[in-house]
This record gives sequence, C-alpha cells and structure tokens, in this order.
Amino acid sequence: MKIKSAVLCFILMISAAVQAERIKDIVDIQGVRSNTLEGVGLVVGLADTGDSSLPSQRLLTNILRRSGLVFSTNDMKSSNIAIVIVTAQLGPFAREGSRLDVDVSSVGDAESLSGGKLLMTELYGADGQVYAVADGSVFIGGWAASGAQSSMSKNHQTVARIPSGAVVERSEISQFVEQVGTRRFVTLSLRNNDFMTAERISQAINSQFVDSSIAIDAGTIKVEVPEVVTQAGLSAFLVDIMKPEVVVDIPAVVVINERTGTIVVGENVGISEVAISQGSLIVKVKEQKNVSQPNTPFTEGATTEVLDETLLQVEESEGFLVPVPKVVTVSELAKSLNAIGATPRDLIAIFNALKRAGALQAKLEIM
Repeated sequence: MKIKSAVLCFILMISAAVQAERIKDIVDIQGVRSNTLEGVGLVVGLADTGDSSLPSQRLLTNILRRSGLVFSTNDMKSSNIAIVIVTAQLGPFAREGSRLDVDVSSVGDAESLSGGKLLMTELYGADGQVYAVADGSVFIGGWAASGAQSSMSKNHQTVARIPSGAVVERSEISQFVEQVGTRRFVTLSLRNNDFMTAERISQAINSQFVDSSIAIDAGTIKVEVPEVVTQAGLSAFLVDIMKPEVVVDIPAVVVINERTGTIVVGENVGISEVAISQGSLIVKVKEQKNVSQPNTPFTEGATTEVLDETLLQVEESEGFLVPVPKVVTVSELAKSLNAIGATPRDLIAIFNALKRAGALQAKLEIM
C-alpha cells in the first residue's frame, strides 16, 4: 500500500487584504485574571459504581462525626461513595454570593460518578483561605451500560461538572490600575509578542488620548489614565482604548509537526528562487496464506501446513527538477509547491531542505 499519514493537513493562512483586529482581541489587561480554587470532597448516592479506597471511607466518617455521629471506617464500607478533587475558577470580579461552575474528578477506583451528589466541600485558594463552598448533583453529560460480557459508555464517566455549583464566600477583586504618586497607569499585555504590533497599539491609543501610551517592549504597552477620568469613568476609558483596530504583524514562520504531518505557514513566509527535485516512494505490501503439501503421498509423519507469506515491492518514480521563482506571499508559495504535486509529507522534507539551503526566508519550528 502507498505510505501516507492517517492525518495530513497543510494549513495556509492566506490573506488577500490586510485585516485589522480590535485591541481588546489581542491584549490582556494586566491584573485581570482568574484564580484557581481546589478542594477534596465526597460524592454520595452512586449506584454501586463508587470506589472502595480507604481514604473515601475515612472522609465519610469525618463528615458524619461533624454531625455528632461516631463511626469507624470498618462500619462504613460501601461502593456508593467516591472521593473526588473539586476545582473552580474564581473570576477577577466575582463578589460574595456569586456562583461558579465546578469540575469534579474521581481520584479513587470509582467506575462512574453518574447520578451522584457532591457533599458540601470547601474550596481553597493558593494562600490556604476558603473562597467558595461547592455542593450539588453532578452531571457527566453521558451514560454507561454494561452486562456480563460487554459494556458501552458515552463520554468520560469519572469526571463530572456542576453548573453554578459553588457559592463565593470571599471575593478577590483584581487590581488593574497602578497608582504611582498622583498618576494612574493601566498595563496592556500582548498575547503574541511583537514590537511592531505593540507600537501600532500605542499609536492608536495616542490618537485618542495624546501622549498617554508608550510601548515598553514587544509585549507590554503602558497607558496613563488622564486626570480628567474619574473613578466612575474608568470603565468607559478602558472601553475607548480597547475599541480601535490595528494591523497585527505576523512573523514569517513555518511550524511543522512531523508526528501528525501538520504544516502551518505564516502569511509573510517567502522562499528565494530555487529548483526542487521531488520524487514519490511507493511501498506495496501484500499478505497471503499458502498451503504446503507433502511432496510424496502417504509419507509417514508428513502433514499439511498453512504458511503466512509476505510480498514486498518498493517503487520510486523518477524525480524531476522544477524551478520555483522567488515568491513573497503565501498564495504564490502554495501555487509553486502544488505545481510540483507535493504531498504534505513531501512538503515537510522540502521545507527542511529549503531551510538548510538558506532559501527559506522564515523561521522553521519543529514540534
């Protein structure tokens, strides 16, 4: 059979016209971020699909002791419970009483969390403080069915979610305005660092608020809040500086994942004038069974055997030298490479060879 990858994808980011992006879509405001909360809880009410680990039994006895009931772990052996890790994201502006989505993941040998209910679980931040409390019925978004000899399931059975399953008990409001004496600053962080894009953002903001912005480096733009902007008008000021559109400069880069055969070519990638020789390798493999019979009839001890046989044939078509003119756009590059009939697997070898020859005017990254 002809050798080819199961998944081959050649992605070309072709842009006929320069496209501008809103500043809000390419930057983050420094200080505006979520915080991860985590806790250890217990899911109960499982239909004999829980875990049998000792920690889950101990956790259950500790919970019951808080209610004034005293049991030992030997008294509470059950497969209707499961010890779980509970996680949530505390939003940058979540207030007391706000609700958070909760993820529940089994850490024992439970088979499924379907139909279970999470008992009240305290969720801690990195500082060891309790910021939210979670509980409620878990939802796995799937199902499972099994018999004596077979089983069938949809989605993962030991990871569940509780929409709005946690209540914020302590807020952690993000501070995104930096106070330096009497001056106030807001810092914007580029998601993809680039000096040219950072400078364009600074210029766009300065066109609205003169001399208020400066590009510190390839990933940071510092914006001074004008004195006329009050605390109540700060949100409107952020809206104004995030609305302008700027042209995002894309570096010339080719990213190759040789494991999957995926190639991503940046918009500004070009190649110098070269000639490329490209050939195709075809390997044919055929499996068949042959029956071996004794040469002499009625030979004592001789038996008929079925033998496996493998036929292997390798063919390589003649390579041909194709001149490729100097190209400056992705669309022209695609046309030139498609003209020689290159497959995605061939393109990986071609790009590596072009870089080695110094003809690829781009950065080559191998994943």
